[in-house]
Amino acid sequence: MGTQELRVEATGETVGEAKWAALRELETQQPGLDKSAVRFQVVSEGERGLLGVGYAPAHVVATVSDEAVGEPRDESELAAEARDLVERIADAIGVAGRVDVREDDELIILTVAGPELGMLIGRHGQTIDAIQYLVNAIGYRRHACDREDVVIDAAGYRARRQASREALAVRSAQRAVQDGESVELDPMTAVERKIVHLRLKEFAGVETSSEGTEPNRFVVVSPLD
Repeated sequence: MGTQELRVEATGETVGEAKWAALRELETQQPGLDKSAVRFQVVSEGERGLLGVGYAPAHVVATVSDEAVGEPRDESELAAEARDLVERIADAIGVAGRVDVREDDELIILTVAGPELGMLIGRHGQTIDAIQYLVNAIGYRRHACDREDVVIDAAGYRARRQASREALAVRSAQRAVQDGESVELDPMTAVERKIVHLRLKEFAGVETSSEGTEPNRFVVVSPLD
């Protein structure tokens, strides 16, 4: 048999919600679906109406080849929830991409792959950092007793972020030594706090500690007496 095409129609209050409903239906029919291969046709953008009068839902048609199936997923509950949330956010802001998951006992890394990821990353990484903060905050609330830190990456952003965290650590250490006062950094994930601690482990004249409660724990760089 040749390649066949799956086709579903869906509606929602917005085009984004309609697309999401269509993706959910496609995933039900084809588990492990590669979402980046799905094509959408917007039949109608809908009408909001006024006081309920004239309302019409948005209407989309989603199609995908039945060969667009990835490997079966072996994910923890937290990883699956995090991936689902990132996919929904990406779709809501109009970013088409695939979310790949890597997981170990301490860390879940979600990497978004796609052609246009600038909107997902945002200016100075503000958007992707906000998404990562949101995903971790929800994870802490739902899995407070048994959870891993979640890192969200796209287009090599986290490697660049690590370099900037290390540079910040050095500047903060220099400032602590020069002023003779502790320097409190902004809240970071456990992964980023570890970057700072490791970078300053051999830095003469300072020590580091983490204070606060998740997801708002932060690093304090203190001069040695």
